[in-house]
Amino acid sequence: MLGYVVRRLAQSLVILLGLTLLTFWLLHLLPGGMAAAILPPRVSHADKQAFIHANGLDRPLIDQYLTYLKNLLHGDLGYSYHLNQSVESLLASDLPKSIVLVGTSTLIAFLIGIPLGLFQAVRRNHWDDHVATGVSYVLYAMPDFWLALILIDVFALRLHVLPPIAPSGASWTAALHDPKAMILPVATLSLVSIAVFSRYMRSAALDNLGQDYIRTARAKGASLNRVLFRHTLRNAGMPIISLLGLSLPDLFGGAIITETVFNYPGIGLASFSAAIARDYPVLLGTTLLFGFLTILGNLLADIAYAYADPRVRYS
Repeated sequence: MLGYVVRRLAQSLVILLGLTLLTFWLLHLLPGGMAAAILPPRVSHADKQAFIHANGLDRPLIDQYLTYLKNLLHGDLGYSYHLNQSVESLLASDLPKSIVLVGTSTLIAFLIGIPLGLFQAVRRNHWDDHVATGVSYVLYAMPDFWLALILIDVFALRLHVLPPIAPSGASWTAALHDPKAMILPVATLSLVSIAVFSRYMRSAALDNLGQDYIRTARAKGASLNRVLFRHTLRNAGMPIISLLGLSLPDLFGGAIITETVFNYPGIGLASFSAAIARDYPVLLGTTLLFGFLTILGNLLADIAYAYADPRVRYS
C-alpha cells in the first residue's frame, strides 16, 4: 500500500509541476504582457518600465519561472493591485467560506443520494423509481444558476420563508450564525449532487444485485437489509469513492455560479469578481487553486479506492 501511495504522490507532483508551467505560460500570454494587464491603461512609460524591472519581467524566462516556483513554495501567489492585497491573503480569507458551503452540500448529497440510489435499485421499474429517475435527470441537466433562480423565486419571493441572499460576514463563522440564509445556496449545490450520486449508486447497485453472491446470500436466508447494507453497498460503493474525489473540483466550480447568485463571499464570488474587473493575479491564483484541487481529488480518490480494493494497489 505504501509503495502505491508513493507512486501516486510522485505522479501528482509531476502533474502539479505541469500546472505551474501552465499558469506561468498564461501569465506571459496576457495581452501586452503582465505589466500592461495589471497596470492602469494611462500609466506612463517610465512607471511601466519601473514595474517591469521591479518584478523581474525583463529577465530570461527560465529565471522568471524559477522565481515563480520559489514564490509559490513560499505561498506567494501574486498581488492584486485592484484589491490592494495579496492573492494568498484573499484565498485564505475566502476559501474557508467556500469549504463550508461545498462541504455541507457534499455531506447532505452523500447522505441522501446513496440511500436513494439503493432504494431505486430495489424498486427498479416501479413508479417511484421512474419518478426519482425523472427528477434526477431534470436536476442533472439543469444549470446551477437556473436552479438557484428558481429556488429564490419560490422560497424567497413567493413564499417569503427564506432569505434570497447568503450570509456576507467577513469570517466563515457567519454561515453558522445565520444558517437560515445558507439553506438556498446549500440546496442549489446539494440537489445537483444528489442526482449524480443517486444515479451512480442505482447503476452500481443493480450490477451487484444480479451477481451470484447476492443470490447465494438470499438463498441462505439473509434479510434484504443485510444484503443491501452489508454486501451490496460495500461493493457498489466503490465507484462512489472515485466519484467523490473527482467531484471535488466540479463542486468548487459550481460554487462560482452559486456564490455569485447568492452573493456569498467565497472563492467562487472572488473569481467571478476578478474576471469582471480583469484582476489577472486573482484569476491566475484561483486557476492554480482549482487545478490543485483537481489533482488532490484524483489522488485522494485513488488512495481511497486502493484501500477499499486491494487489487488496485498491485495493478
